[in-house]
Amino acid sequence: MKICGQEKSAKKWWMSMDIFDVFSLLGGLALLLFGVKLMGQGLEKKAGGKLKTLLAAATSTKFKGFLLGVVITAVIQSSATTTVMVVGFVNSGILNLGQAIGIIMGANLGTSVTSWIMSLIGVSSDEMWVQFLNPRTFTPILAFVAIIIMLVFKKDSKKTDTASILFGLAFLMYGMRDITDAVSGLSEVQEFRDIMGMFSNPVLGVLAGAVITAIIQSSAASVGILQALSLNGALTYSAAIPIIMGQNIGTCVTAMLSSLGANKNAKRAAFIHLSFNTIGTIVWLTIYCVINALLQPAISNEAISPVGIAICHSSFNILTIVTLAPFNKLLEKLACIVIREGSDKGEFALLDDRLISTPPIAIERSRTVAVSMAHEAEKSLDIAFDALFDYSEKKAKKVREIEESVDMYEDSLGTYLVKISNKNTSEADSREVSELLHMLSDFERLSDHAVNIIETAEEIQEKELKFSDEAVAEIKVMIAAVNEILDMSITAFESNDLRKAITVEPLEQVVDRLKVEIKSAHIERLRKQECTIEMGFVLSDLLTDLERISDHCSNIAVCMIEIAHDSFDMHEYINHLKSETTKEYDKSYEFYRDKYSIKEIKA
Repeated sequence: MKICGQEKSAKKWWMSMDIFDVFSLLGGLALLLFGVKLMGQGLEKKAGGKLKTLLAAATSTKFKGFLLGVVITAVIQSSATTTVMVVGFVNSGILNLGQAIGIIMGANLGTSVTSWIMSLIGVSSDEMWVQFLNPRTFTPILAFVAIIIMLVFKKDSKKTDTASILFGLAFLMYGMRDITDAVSGLSEVQEFRDIMGMFSNPVLGVLAGAVITAIIQSSAASVGILQALSLNGALTYSAAIPIIMGQNIGTCVTAMLSSLGANKNAKRAAFIHLSFNTIGTIVWLTIYCVINALLQPAISNEAISPVGIAICHSSFNILTIVTLAPFNKLLEKLACIVIREGSDKGEFALLDDRLISTPPIAIERSRTVAVSMAHEAEKSLDIAFDALFDYSEKKAKKVREIEESVDMYEDSLGTYLVKISNKNTSEADSREVSELLHMLSDFERLSDHAVNIIETAEEIQEKELKFSDEAVAEIKVMIAAVNEILDMSITAFESNDLRKAITVEPLEQVVDRLKVEIKSAHIERLRKQECTIEMGFVLSDLLTDLERISDHCSNIAVCMIEIAHDSFDMHEYINHLKSETTKEYDKSYEFYRDKYSIKEIKA
């Protein structure tokens, strides 16, 4: 009978709302959720590369990791997103499990910022300056300023990011206002007050908070809905506190889903997030229930305000952190016990799709992997050059293995970068993605030329051919020049050093000149019958590979320079650089020409 009574009450509650109130409620929920997402995306893009700098802070101490979690979550307005990022970092090997714990704790506190922003919905006073803080006053102003920025600065991504933040905040506040207006009449409906009172039961309250947050996958939006409901006066502290605790558990669902298919440490990071929030809820819900039963504080039955919800939300998160922070090692051990050691399915992914939701971090990871790819290509060339004069099958096999590895780098990186480019990235991030995509083929071609050189070495070995001493000396000069341009271009890319990139082109011109000079020297030896035509073919192939390697190094450097100047016409830039013979260019060219001269080599 009791269950039937509850169903009857629910029907009376819904019947007390007319169709327009229902539409207003649904519209308000949509605006609130969209506002939270839009504001978070705008803040994230506005932060841009700063997120990369913040990430570096997590590698030193756990306290810095905690602060990082607070800051990033306050910026992107979502503890769930921060935790998904952490799962991705752990899965990619960027963070270890110990570092992840601090960030997860910080994320719980960082998400409280949103509840304080939304608590402004309850501000009221006769004072003019206080009235201005009420969203009904400033929200239309925010929307107006945002649309002006969009119209005036539509091509300036930094300004449009600011507009997105303002629009997101405006939508968020409009949504809360619509929800508040839709349910305002329900405060007089006894059935609705009875339903709100049901959540005074701690278990029901926690379940309600967890389920609602899990469904909408945003603790910030869930808290906002609770704050909007609190304005009609039907929600008490005793009902709100368990719901707030449950919201912290519900937000773990996103990270748990994200960890599916990840390696064991990533699963452990998601489990730590769940166990941290669950244990914190159990401990403080128990303490709350004991205090409530023994002392029966009068505040329990008082109506809670949006500010009161923000206070409770922040206090609960702080208390949970203070309680469990000393036991982070135990949380880590618990995660290792629950998720035992075992063989992961394949090696962990270097590039984790979980990071794509935060493009600056995903791009930084892509650049790190691209640097590894470049060094692998450089390593294959080092072995190939050595095999020219000291051939072994082991060296040939190693070069081919590295070439296959570099091909895999290109495939995975190219796919990953295309996924990032499909996101709504900032102008700076978009340029960096384009830079990396342009360079991937150059890195891959370097390893291809290493294989070509190994094939040349194999031909020399199989046919028992031999270069003249003079030819060997000339080839070694050109290889030394190519090694320097390789090191110069890859170092410039790794450190993003434009000044070093500018010095690549003069050396590339010297390599081109060396190719011509060595061919001319070979023709002279042919006339003197000091060399054979067959060796000439081998030499020609080798010189072509060496010259092409320097061309790819030039492409890498020029791409860096062009991206910095917001241009993509590589050939036009090279022609311009060659025609504009500045003193600095001439000086560099003359230095490398003298350094790698074959004039003193005698037959």
